[in-house]
Formats: sequence, structure tokens, C-alpha cells
Amino acid sequence: MTGIKSVALMLVLILTLSATYPAFASVCRNYDVDDRLHQHQICIISINRSAKNYWEYRAAVSVDGVKRPTEVYNCRERVKVQNNGTILPFEQKDPGEMICSFFNSSRR
Repeated sequence: MTGIKSVALMLVLILTLSATYPAFASVCRNYDVDDRLHQHQICIISINRSAKNYWEYRAAVSVDGVKRPTEVYNCRERVKVQNNGTILPFEQKDPGEMICSFFNSSRR
């Protein structure tokens, strides 16, 4: 009886350790604002490329650990579209600049 329990325990242990869990990784970059003393860390949490407009990306980013809502980044027009429809141009060191330079190989 103890042999069956030990085999069952080993089987459960092997099955538990062999399970593959999804990887949650984000792409992060540090940007200098004014000088070396002030840096912002911009991380891409999730990103999806538009099937219709290949130059648009729907992405959720975090700046200095603060998550922003998902926005549409238009790399052709260099603007971002917020959830409420507001269109804003990219600023210097904007997450949109990072997304477009990192994922859009035609601009390199």
C-alpha cells in the first residue's frame, strides 16, 4: 500500500513540475529626460498590430511602473489615439516613439 502511495506521489510531482506556464515578459527601455539624473522606464506590457493598417499598434504601456490604458499608436502619422478618441502627437521620449522604432523595421 505504501508503494502505491509513493508511486502516486512521484507521479503527481513529475506532472506538476513538467507543466509549462506562459511567459510574461515585457520590453523595457530607460530614457534620459534632461540629464542622467532623470530617467523614465517605459515598458510595453501588451501589443497588437492592426491587421488592416500595418502601421498601427494597439498597446498597453507603463511609464515608471504606472500602467497606462491601451492606446492606438499610429506610426505613419506619429500620433496616438486615446480610448475617448482624442488624437495626440508623439512627444519627445514618448512611448509611441519606442513602439514605432522597435517594431517598425521600415523606419530603421
